Amino acid sequence: MATPRSLVMTGAVLSAGTMLLVSLSSAFVAAPQRAPASGTSAAQAAGELPTAALSAAALVTPTVAHADEGSVWIPALSAVGAGFAIGLAAIGSGVGQGIASGRCIDGISRQ
Repeated sequence: MATPRSLVMTGAVLSAGTMLLVSLSSAFVAAPQRAPASGTSAAQAAGELPTAALSAAALVTPTVAHADEGSVWIPALSAVGAGFAIGLAAIGSGVGQGIASGRCIDGISRQ
């Protein structure tokens, strides 16, 4: 008896999820696009790099770091550096929460 009920419930959940996805896809409206300004902008007139060039440079930079004749040290040390950064970020937030809760306990004990 549990198998037909399970199949019916599975079908109901799948159909409800499908209907939810279909209704959400029509809920979002694209943001209006600005018309390009005629002539040159102030940033281009001043000789600055456009945003597209800066983003392309940011995308190419990691591939330049790995161009060291197939050396495994650069990617390995990059992973170690990322691990240290994540660890320090976790320690910093833990210390901040500890200080805040400690001062809260001090305030409660003084009452």
